[in-house]
Amino acid sequence: MVRRTIKGMATTKKRHKGLPAGETGQEALYLKSLSERQVPVSVKLRDGEVVNGWIEYFDDMMVRLTREGKPNLFIYKAQIRTITESAGASTRRSGNRVAAAAIA
Repeated sequence: MVRRTIKGMATTKKRHKGLPAGETGQEALYLKSLSERQVPVSVKLRDGEVVNGWIEYFDDMMVRLTREGKPNLFIYKAQIRTITESAGASTRRSGNRVAAAAIA
C-alpha cells in the first residue's frame, strides 16, 4: 500500500505479521513452566542485586516474584539480567508448605 505524505513523498506502510524478529515465544513457555511448577529461582537484576523466590505470575512486561517471609516483588523484565533455577530446584511448593524431594 502506498501513502502520500504532506510533502508528496511516497511511503510504504509496513505490516507486521507474527512475532517480532528474534522472538520465538520460548521465554513465555519457560516462565509458564517455572510458574506452574513453582521452581525456586534466583533473579539477577541489571544493577547486580540478586533476589530469590518463585515466579507466581508474569506477563509481557513484568514478573511477580513471591518470596518466603518477605514482600512479593513485581519486577519489570527490562530490569532483569538473568533468571536461573536455584540450587534448591528439587524443592516443590504446595500452597505455603515446602516439600523437599528426596535426593538419592
